[in-house]
Amino acid sequence: MRTITAVIVLIIASAAAFFLWPTIASLLTKPNQPTVCTTEAKVCPDGSAVGRTGPNCAFAACPGFSSDYKNGTYTIDGQPVTLTDGVSKVPAVADSASSVTTTYFGDDATGDLSGDGEPDVAFILTQNSGGSGTFYYVVVALKTENGYLGTNAVMLGDRIAPQTTQITDGQLIVNYADRKPGEPMTTPPSVGVSKYFHLQGSVLVET
Repeated sequence: MRTITAVIVLIIASAAAFFLWPTIASLLTKPNQPTVCTTEAKVCPDGSAVGRTGPNCAFAACPGFSSDYKNGTYTIDGQPVTLTDGVSKVPAVADSASSVTTTYFGDDATGDLSGDGEPDVAFILTQNSGGSGTFYYVVVALKTENGYLGTNAVMLGDRIAPQTTQITDGQLIVNYADRKPGEPMTTPPSVGVSKYFHLQGSVLVET
């Protein structure tokens, strides 16, 4: 009985191998082929053109825009700051050993702030110039057909404690804890603060 069972199993296995072998051989002999995108191009606002790229063949971001808001450019105190994987580190002044570090903090909120129906992203950045202060800013990455466009940053405070960020009815609300007037910076933030923002064109302003 065991011999008959073994023969049946062998016959089934042989038949399966016969029919599946072309597929197996193809997988073994053919390397992974790179994704080939079409040569279609999109004209950007500055007149340049970008093509499709990546495994999904999506259009690349136009100059001045970014495909990932953690790699976008934002304006802090009048100076452009470009993040790379959420971080920017530049010399404080020319030939200086000290640096200004800007870091993606988070507290993301997604919603339409510009009124175009696209999901913009608001979030918090921190910036430290080597001293004891850590300054918190709120910024927005505007979602457009050309990629994300970063806004100016609005400062919230020094060494605050962010709580929640939300976008409701075209308005950005940032909730955080701060200190009472006159309290030293060593005092933990304990006073709840809510600030409201909206867009004037592509400029983020406090309401």
